[in-house]
Amino acid sequence: MRDLNAPELADASAALREAIDRCGYYPDVVTDSLAVAIAGEPIRAFVLQHEPTFDRDEVRRHITILALTPSRLIVGHTDEHAADDLIQAPYASTSTEAIPLQRVNAVVVNRVVPNPAGYASGKSDPAVAGGGEVVLTIGWGMVNRIDLEPAVCADPNCEADHGYTGSVAADDISLRISAAADGPAGIQQVLDFAQALSFATSR
Repeated sequence: MRDLNAPELADASAALREAIDRCGYYPDVVTDSLAVAIAGEPIRAFVLQHEPTFDRDEVRRHITILALTPSRLIVGHTDEHAADDLIQAPYASTSTEAIPLQRVNAVVVNRVVPNPAGYASGKSDPAVAGGGEVVLTIGWGMVNRIDLEPAVCADPNCEADHGYTGSVAADDISLRISAAADGPAGIQQVLDFAQALSFATSR
């Protein structure tokens, strides 16, 4: 992983553009939409996920990009759409959100590590030699998920209504990266991004 003790990470703007070009999903559209939100700041870390989805007998593509600047978290989505009654040709829609780092209040990393007995910290791709996945969830207070369940007491014979109990969790965006779909490099990239974002929001 990157050395986060350095004064600042190198600008990864060129690497992000290369990743967008390699993806081949309307690279100029994706880059221009991100440029509005990035507003000239350097990119410290990023994650790119290309997700094809099935729409009846056609494949639609979706790309999600998370980019970290010195002051903000940038979230970008681009979707592909078929022609409809309003737009007579296939089109793409993009959205970007720029979140100040001080508003990010949750960076949650859930990992599935295959063959944990053979795990060796510090080795290249230790968690993904035989598969594995990472789910990165980031919250900044725009979307909260409420999980409710019936409340119970310790008495197994009690039939009283104890109402409900639950929890509130920040869940503004959740990104699942698997070795099977995104490769070991995709797993390492999301772990590096999570580390960089966690460090940036700890200041």
